[in-house]
Amino acid sequence: MSMKKQQWDSKRIQALRRHLGLTQRELADKLGTRQQTISEWETGMYRPRGASATLLSMIAERAKFEYQAKPKQP
Repeated sequence: MSMKKQQWDSKRIQALRRHLGLTQRELADKLGTRQQTISEWETGMYRPRGASATLLSMIAERAKFEYQAKPKQP
């Protein structure tokens, strides 16, 4: 498995969830966490760490999720 350590910021987490077609609650259920935690990640209040970050990376790899950050507008 070619798992790369990914930086999970709010935009990447939201993009992954949308790529998977899941609600915050559904993603929380997959990760074994609370919907509020997903919301806090997506608003940038907190970032996933440890096992949660690893699980996000595994889910992203299985879903063939490729995140392309949009360039900032001048």
